[in-house]
Amino acid sequence: MATHHDEEEELNDLKMKHKLHDTEDEDGEEEEEDQNWDDWKTDGEEEELEGSKAQLLCLFCDSVYSSCSPLFKHCASAHHFDFNAIKKTHGLDFYKCLKLINYVRYQVAENRCWSCGMTCQSLRDLQNHLHGVVNFEGSMLQWDNDRYLSPILQDDALLYSFAEDEEDEDGDNTSFDPKELVNWNQFEQISIEDENCSDRYVSQLMTPCENVGNEVASASDRGIKAGVEDAVSSFRNEKDEQFNVSSAKIVANQIRDINKSYFGSYSSFGIHREMISDKVRTDAYRQAILENPSLLRGAVVMDVGCGTGILSLFAAQGGASRVIAVEASEKMAAVATQIAKDNSLLQSGFPRSSGQHDGVIEVVQGMVEDLDNATQIQPHSVDVLLSEWMGYCLLYESMLSSVLLARDRWLKPGGAILPDTATMFVAGFGKGGTSIPFWENVYGINMSCIGLEEVEDASRNPIVDVIDSCDIITTTQVLQTFDLVTMRSDQMDFTAKVDLEPKLVTPTNNSTGSESEITWCHGLVLWFETGFTERFCSDMPTILSTSPYNPKTHWSQTILTFREPIAMALAKVTSEKPAAVGTDACPAVSVQSRISIVRAVQHRSIDISMELSGIGSDGRKRNWPAQLFTLN
Repeated sequence: MATHHDEEEELNDLKMKHKLHDTEDEDGEEEEEDQNWDDWKTDGEEEELEGSKAQLLCLFCDSVYSSCSPLFKHCASAHHFDFNAIKKTHGLDFYKCLKLINYVRYQVAENRCWSCGMTCQSLRDLQNHLHGVVNFEGSMLQWDNDRYLSPILQDDALLYSFAEDEEDEDGDNTSFDPKELVNWNQFEQISIEDENCSDRYVSQLMTPCENVGNEVASASDRGIKAGVEDAVSSFRNEKDEQFNVSSAKIVANQIRDINKSYFGSYSSFGIHREMISDKVRTDAYRQAILENPSLLRGAVVMDVGCGTGILSLFAAQGGASRVIAVEASEKMAAVATQIAKDNSLLQSGFPRSSGQHDGVIEVVQGMVEDLDNATQIQPHSVDVLLSEWMGYCLLYESMLSSVLLARDRWLKPGGAILPDTATMFVAGFGKGGTSIPFWENVYGINMSCIGLEEVEDASRNPIVDVIDSCDIITTTQVLQTFDLVTMRSDQMDFTAKVDLEPKLVTPTNNSTGSESEITWCHGLVLWFETGFTERFCSDMPTILSTSPYNPKTHWSQTILTFREPIAMALAKVTSEKPAAVGTDACPAVSVQSRISIVRAVQHRSIDISMELSGIGSDGRKRNWPAQLFTLN
């Protein structure tokens, strides 16, 4: 392949020949001008250029436009996506606009709503679901992540054009050429990380010399052209790879930092005291382990995320022959080792005179994901996989994926998992589940304005708190169930629909018990239970519940507050004039909820989206804008 220096010399020679040719034959000037490199195209290039005028693909459907302005108008009117309004509201610079476009394309490719994060069954369902923008104020913009600098759509013409369109409309006097910054086919995607890559080098390769004569059409010159194109292609591929590696490193570093902070938080003894003091939690595990001797006797047990090692100690007491206690926190791994040693349950590796070892517990420090090379743990050698992996709203912390990974790598076929099931529940709560009643009467003073402001904040952020069962004003429905024996990791992300009806209000709740009595639903509350079922715990099955109807746990419940309360009643309420569903004049007889819970872009966090529809007694339906919550 010709070097850049050789090509430049040959191009200069061509220019010199062209200059001499102009001197010898000025009459051929017009013909020579027509033979410059601007007209030199590879096979099929002319057809591509002619079709490029109408290649701006809609973000949400297959509509194609010739410029950005009509495309963005279409997105705003047909798909509720107002690019210019979002850009203005959040003060997005060029790169953040670019990330936004790529982010939306990524989401649409997965049939996921760019605004609320809900995953739909098909693209058509997604298009029907699309709605106005969620209020992102006070939280990290969902698309502000360096992974979205890389486009999902190859040769996305919109990335070449949106900045030019903004210049035309806004008169923005930018100091850069958008095509130079976003020309993904000509290596500019890597210029943000490779400052030594000279734009001048690129232009020397790509820019044709002016007014080259008939000699350009020769086979030799076409060879030069091909050499230049090969050099460009090679350079681009190399830099694309560097960019992808760099992006992967950025994401890896972010995950590493989050993991460091996450496991660091478990180095505090306070959080372990809180968990051990949770009698519901600790007794459930103790009962499942110690009162099922047929399961634990002589078994090899792995405890994922052992913390202080208390569950590993229970397993040793229950007759396990070997307990592998895995802990990512270096400090807590040392603490678990010392506690096992102090209780004469740590495996020292040195047999006593009787031939038996001192103990059965061995502590392995590290994340489960990093234990591939741990030679002391043979694949599929574990009889019982034990873990207390549950976070707030069950899935916060994303530790379940680590348990499933350990299951696939080390659990024997037919081996046991404790717990082996998990179920999420949802119900509607009333005014008492909010802070409003407290602020309505503070030593006889009305401070309800504070309560209303707190409710507004709560409509954007989930609250982890204990809710009184008397404040549950609807039926309870199962939101999702998980079977840890068979589920896949991607099933942690789900969408579910539930219908909630008002409970019959009884006189004990200071009412007459009338079916037509109106109750106000202020939001939804989520909780979970995990099961140590008879599938493995045949001697003594156990359930660990975080329900508001049961004694409280350190998990509490997760509260999702509506932007505005919804009136509900079991029977039709007569009204003199038509009214909107969900008001006191036309209370809903049921609220249909569509809830999505997915792992967030930020590692170990989860996004929760909530769509609501109120059904009136006359069959009329009212929809409310979707709400997005991030638990982090």
